Amino acid sequence: MPKPIIAQKSPCPLEVEAGQVYFWCACGKSKRQPYCDGSHTASGFNPLRVAEAEAKTVYLCACKQTITPPYCDGSHTKL
Repeated sequence: MPKPIIAQKSPCPLEVEAGQVYFWCACGKSKRQPYCDGSHTASGFNPLRVAEAEAKTVYLCACKQTITPPYCDGSHTKL
């Protein structure tokens, strides 16, 4: 599988609403980071669904190197 593109070297904070569905870009090609815009087509990557039970702030990975996708795990600090 190909490596994803590093979109940025810091997480993307996102205020999520309870029950709302979001799609996280896994390939790094989206122009709407951290959201998927369909740029992954034929890349071998698929977006990940994000849906939280309660409204809160989440930090989504933008470097695409996290081992806990779609959430930031600090991997960007090692790039």
